[in-house]
Order: sequence, then C-alpha cells, then structure tokens
Amino acid sequence: MPTEHRDWYDTPLYYDIVFDDGTRQEADFLEGASARFGGKGKRLLEPACGSGRLALEMARRGWEVSGFDGNPHMIAFAKERVAAAGLKAWLWEDWMQSFELPKGMKGGFDMAHCLVSTFKYLHTEKDAAECLRRIAASLRKGGIFLLGLHLTDYDRAGPEHERWVAQRGSIEVICNTHTWPADRKTRLEKLRTRLQITDSGRKHTQETRWQFRTYNASQLKALLRKAPDLEFVECYDFTYDLSDPRKLDDSYADVLLVLRKR
Repeated sequence: MPTEHRDWYDTPLYYDIVFDDGTRQEADFLEGASARFGGKGKRLLEPACGSGRLALEMARRGWEVSGFDGNPHMIAFAKERVAAAGLKAWLWEDWMQSFELPKGMKGGFDMAHCLVSTFKYLHTEKDAAECLRRIAASLRKGGIFLLGLHLTDYDRAGPEHERWVAQRGSIEVICNTHTWPADRKTRLEKLRTRLQITDSGRKHTQETRWQFRTYNASQLKALLRKAPDLEFVECYDFTYDLSDPRKLDDSYADVLLVLRKR
C-alpha cells in the first residue's frame, strides 16, 4: 500500500480521532486550574486550536471561547463542529507568533492554553518570546496561560516511538510517531508521523515530516524570563493532576506550566 506524503493537519478528522480521547481530562484540568489560579471569569483564548476539540468541549461547559490556528482545514473543521453542536466560538486563521485579535474583539481573557507541544512549532527564540508577549497582552491582570510541551534529553542517542490506536464509527486510525535525537546546535529535532487509516473499509497510509524546536528545563526558564508580564506560578505533568505539582526540571519530559499575567 503506497504512502501518501501529506500534512496531517490537512486531514482534521483523522487528527481529531487520534487525540480526542484526552479531551475531557484536559478540559477538567483547565477548569480546575482556572478555579485555583485564575478567577471567576470564563473568557477563553486558545492559540493553535487545531480541530476544535477543546474549543467545542469548553463551549459546552459555558465558556466564551475564542481561538485561532494557522491551518485553514483545521479552522473550517472546528467552525463546522461548533456550529453543528448549536454552540458559538470565535475562530479564525492566524499564527502564534504574529496573531492579532479580530476587529471588534476585546482582550482581557481570563485564561489561554496551548497544551500539547504545538508551541514547539515556533522554531526561533524570537518567535517563541513574541508568542508569549502577545498572549500576555491578551490576558487580563491575573489571567492565566497554561502551556504544555515535551522537554528534550540532549543525551538521548536513539529515536523514540509512540503509537496510538483510535476509532470513531467506521473509521480506525493508527498513529505512529518517531522522534529523532535533537541537534544541540540548531535546537531542532526531526519527527515523522504515519497514519494508517481504515475509513469505511478502505485503507490508506499518510506520512508527515516536520521539525520541533527543543527545550530542556533551563532553556525553557530562560525563555520565560523574556516574557516578564507572565509570572511562573506552578508546574504539572501530562497526568493533569492538580493535587500533584512538579518541579520544573529535567527529571521528566512532559511539563505543563501555569503562568499568570502580572
């Protein structure tokens, strides 16, 4: 079976099926973090909202949701699913390092979030710092930004592999992601994702290759110092357990920061 080389963000349904399993747990964490570290407001901004799985879930929970993504296929899919649910969300096409709120939309969000390493698509320190600055400017004083990403072990010698299997109706998606050791000098790591898709009995495989910017704990701390309007409050991991905060160090890979607007 030939492999199609295609950006997996151009097929939002298959992407959504792979990652939808964690949506409720992530939404529970967002609401819990808001109650603990934020305030009573329910205005939410989601940079890189993707297929809109969290935008939809948070709208269902009564949040006033706004979000953007750089891929037009993702934004179209997200808009359609929110509308089909009879809910509202303000969604638009934009990029993390240069986004602007649409005309007529006011800032002062109570919470923003980017949970699953999408932030690492910003390949330069300048772009990463600018993204943090723009998010800080969009938050009200005391509003929080939840940022999740995978830290890199620069001493790792071989590739890593993750595999997920998910199904929705007549569609099954098997996702295999390989990550190669990072280049210390460029701070980039290469990734390859293959989706093996069975859709109504028809099978095909599509492959995406891309690069992430890498961080260890000290590099992430150095970046945060370039966003002085965001105060580091707490750190968790991808178990999304508010009762179990972690130190921001290199003893584990999946960090989830709670940052608060000064």
